[in-house]
Amino acid sequence: MASVVGTRARAAIVRSQRITGLSPDVIAELAAEIGPLWHERHQAVLMSHSRRRAVGAGAKHKLVFVDSLLATLVHLRHGGTHDVLACWFAVDRSTITRAIGELRPLLAARGCTVAPGSRLRTLAEVVDCLGASGQTGIIDGTEIRVRRPAAGRKDREDAVTLVDRVG
Repeated sequence: MASVVGTRARAAIVRSQRITGLSPDVIAELAAEIGPLWHERHQAVLMSHSRRRAVGAGAKHKLVFVDSLLATLVHLRHGGTHDVLACWFAVDRSTITRAIGELRPLLAARGCTVAPGSRLRTLAEVVDCLGASGQTGIIDGTEIRVRRPAAGRKDREDAVTLVDRVG
C-alpha cells in the first residue's frame, strides 16, 4: 500500500485537534482498536467469493488505513465534501467515498454514532436526550447558509400566473 499523504502532513493533521476534533492519543487508540477490524473485514471480502486471480492481486489501496481514518474523521467533523478531501489527500473522490463507507460502520460499532430515528430540533431536546441516556455528546455549531426566497415572492408568482391566465 502506498502512502499518499506525507508523514509531515499526517503528523500535522493528527497534532491539530481543530482538524479532527480528537487528541493524538484518542486517534492512536481508535487506530489500534479499529485497524485490526478493518483488516479482518477487508480480508473477509477478498475471501468471500470465487476469484480469477490470487488474493492480493489487482489494484492496491491508495490510502493507508491511518489516512482513511483521518479522512473519515475530518469528514465527520467538518462535513467536508468527498471532492475536497480527495484533493487534500491527493486521491480520487471514489477512494475517499470507499474509505468513509468502510470506516463509518466500524466507528458506529464502537459507539461513535447518532441514534437512528431521532430528530432533535432544539438544544433543550439534545440536552434531554443526552441526560436520559447518560451519554456525552459533541454539538457542531457550524453555521450553514440556506437560500430562502424573498418575502412575498410566492404571492408575486401567484399574481403573475393569474395575469397570464386572464391575459
